Amino acid sequence: MLATFLIGLREGLEAALVVGILVAYLSRLGRRDALPRLWAGVGLAVALALAIGAVFTFGAYMLTFEAQELTGGSLSLLAVGMVTWMIFWMQRAGRTLKAGLEGGVDRALRGSVWALVAVGFVSVAREGIETTLLLWSMVQSFGDAPLALAGAVLGLAAAVVLGWAIARGMLRLNLGRFFTWTGAFLIVVAAGVLAYAIHDLQEAGALPGPFGASAPIDPRTGAVFVGVAGFPLGWAFDVSGVIAPGGALAALLQATVGFMPQMTWLQVLAWTVYVAVVVPLFVRGVRANRRPSPGAAGATASGPPSAPRGDARPTPTPDAATATASAPHPNGAS
Repeated sequence: MLATFLIGLREGLEAALVVGILVAYLSRLGRRDALPRLWAGVGLAVALALAIGAVFTFGAYMLTFEAQELTGGSLSLLAVGMVTWMIFWMQRAGRTLKAGLEGGVDRALRGSVWALVAVGFVSVAREGIETTLLLWSMVQSFGDAPLALAGAVLGLAAAVVLGWAIARGMLRLNLGRFFTWTGAFLIVVAAGVLAYAIHDLQEAGALPGPFGASAPIDPRTGAVFVGVAGFPLGWAFDVSGVIAPGGALAALLQATVGFMPQMTWLQVLAWTVYVAVVVPLFVRGVRANRRPSPGAAGATASGPPSAPRGDARPTPTPDAATATASAPHPNGAS
């Protein structure tokens, strides 16, 4: 529940801030009449994410065991790829996100009625599909769908409230620190999803492992080798006698770091290689975005900015919402 809550919170807050930028910009332009079209696009994006989740969930019941494992493993790999791409995309493009969104709104207002619907749809659909794939993969691996889904719903609800409070200037939140830490958490979660995807593909027979004919068997006991003797197609370790596979500790470790009481060598290697490659690249991106740059001093989302000295005019609320929801921060998100 904790893992899916944090995923729902991070992904939902990204989407909420994007929608906040769009709404604030339309309000600043005096085009609140166009807001229903924007919200229609957002609603379609949410409906698409829910539909994809429903197809994955209920469609799997019609498949054989091997087909279910193959589908689950393939979609988990896709989820890992999307999450990894999104983390680094936000580092690179986050600082220009606000300008890109506002440019899209300007072009949409000059176009047809459906153009603004498309802007709202595209802005949220990417986050929605990524969240659906990742949550579905995690629910499949955890096996406790009600709690996992409850955590995701609570996280998304919290993200909506936080996004609204930030846009209204009611909440101060260091977005740079938030997205940096949640990005690091997502990398670890993605490594765990990758390890479980390897497990699914091995069970489906798509990859060699302890479930197939290529498994290294101990001739004395007939069991698959564990440890060094089982490398590379056997079990890397088996601590299920110490950590019960269905227990609370096992669930907590799997949800946070992707640890399972019994893991194959291919799972361990995939987890290790992913973390060893992605973490240094992520840290390098964080450090690069922390270098001083003109106009990049404000990394904290806060309330409406104070008026300059000698100017008693109040700051318009739409402009404040735009500024607070889109302030650049060290991780590159807006």
